[in-house]
Amino acid sequence: MPVEFLTDEQVAVYGRYVQPPARAQLERYFFLDDVDRGLVERRRGDHNRLGFAVQLGTVRFLGTFLSDPLDVPREVVAYASEQLGIADPSCFTRYRERRQTQDEHAIEIRREYGYRDYAAAAAELHEFLTARAWTSNESARMLFDRATAWLVDRRILLPGPTTLARLVAGIRSEASDRLWRSIAVGIPSDLADRLWKLLEVQAASRFSALERLRTAPARVSGPEMVRALERAAEVAGVGAGTVDVSGVPATRLRRWPDTA
Repeated sequence: MPVEFLTDEQVAVYGRYVQPPARAQLERYFFLDDVDRGLVERRRGDHNRLGFAVQLGTVRFLGTFLSDPLDVPREVVAYASEQLGIADPSCFTRYRERRQTQDEHAIEIRREYGYRDYAAAAAELHEFLTARAWTSNESARMLFDRATAWLVDRRILLPGPTTLARLVAGIRSEASDRLWRSIAVGIPSDLADRLWKLLEVQAASRFSALERLRTAPARVSGPEMVRALERAAEVAGVGAGTVDVSGVPATRLRRWPDTA
């Protein structure tokens, strides 16, 4: 499956701010408890204390450190300033003066809060997504969002969007292959022959028998009702309902998997 399943919106919001966090999000990700304050207060200067606090909240919220730690909504800076008793939030602009300080803060946050690189957890994520793709009918876009949330919740730094999209696409492809193999193994040879014949296009027709059976009546009328019943009887007569699909999750059978 190609990785182009990502929407423009998903790419835009991945690992970055696109709008100010809601109040509930500020309180969940940017609130500074006693442990947080202990680390923040080790910094010298309001701009460094504020910068450390903003970086801490950012990685909790987005799952990554920004290349420019100051590229955050002013609401984030204001919320952190209020908690730290910093009267002039504009001092935050001074945090840009020394890149080494920003990097040192990010390293300390990773160490103190147990953040890991994506490579260290790739196998865990693969296992999680493999199970999810097999037992659910979630689209690739939904799995991508679920994978992102999984990484953020476990304090694993986000990889690039293409890396994660390729993983999701590969896992969904593997799940589809597994589904078809699981179904095919239970199909007897005589039924397989009947199914193959459904794909044949007769000389006097432009459509295969399968395409004809897939086309439901378009109008509500007596003749159309008769045709619908005849169609249902013909479908049942193929015998596909006798195939043992007990090894396939019920969710995979209730609805055709989404392509994206």
